[in-house]
Amino acid sequence: MTNQQINRIPFEEIDADKWDNCIAKSPNALVYAQSWYLDKVCDRWDALVWGDYQYVMPLTFRKKMGVTYLYQPLFCQQLGVFPTPTKEVLRDFLNEATELFPFAEINLNAMNLPVRKAVGLFVPRKNFLLPLGQPYSEIVKNYSSHTKRKLKKASSNKLSLIKGISTGEYLTFKRQNQKSRALERNVLRLRNILAFAMTKSMGQVYGVYSPQNELCAAAFFLRFKNRVTYLNAATSYEGRELNAMYFLIDQFIFENAGSEFMIDFEGSVIPGVARLYEGFGATPEVYHHLKWNKLPIWLRWLKK
Repeated sequence: MTNQQINRIPFEEIDADKWDNCIAKSPNALVYAQSWYLDKVCDRWDALVWGDYQYVMPLTFRKKMGVTYLYQPLFCQQLGVFPTPTKEVLRDFLNEATELFPFAEINLNAMNLPVRKAVGLFVPRKNFLLPLGQPYSEIVKNYSSHTKRKLKKASSNKLSLIKGISTGEYLTFKRQNQKSRALERNVLRLRNILAFAMTKSMGQVYGVYSPQNELCAAAFFLRFKNRVTYLNAATSYEGRELNAMYFLIDQFIFENAGSEFMIDFEGSVIPGVARLYEGFGATPEVYHHLKWNKLPIWLRWLKK
């Protein structure tokens, strides 16, 4: 394989059907790389394509002070090259990307392993996965003692679970319980993802209600093939006191135990959140954050 076989395709010329077919047939298929999903999380994206969409890599880019650079969109944990590339294929794609973009901070997917002679620094990160193929009675054996204690407390709190709460109710709840300057800017993208996924029966929001019938925890699960991604969640102060999120996740596992599904918790660099996922028996999957900086010396301070 040579770099000459890799072409940059502008957004307007991408064949969405061929693109999505390539992703869907990939052993490393992820919903984040579907064309509709990229449309929701990016203002614009182009692509590197080899041959007739045998291999593809989304280019999620922005421009700042005249510099065009690659970045990792919010609600989009992993991208990179699809399907699972050889080291030579991955190296060629990354070398091509570094020729096009002088700066990048992106996440490759778990099947894109670090390669020599590729520009950039590879930093391992953890995702957490929980296969649901076993009966619930077997899955629960792998719960941590901490998680079992939390669930025992939750069981005495008279919580109730509702599947399929509305996008509006979920986003209102999120606004009320997650204050940040960036929240409003990001809620629009999240709403677009939820709306599309629910229309296509790919997603559902689970809500937990207190004994006073008040929403106290909610989570959005997004399904693509056999992977169900725990894409977004919110908890109120009351919900944390009632261990409502432990209750919600356990109920989801109970309902789907023995199925072909696998929960993708997306991982976290926050120890307490990672502990939550590991407590349900989820095991780590390593993917890599990749950064390169080929900006002129006088510009590098902008991207430190």
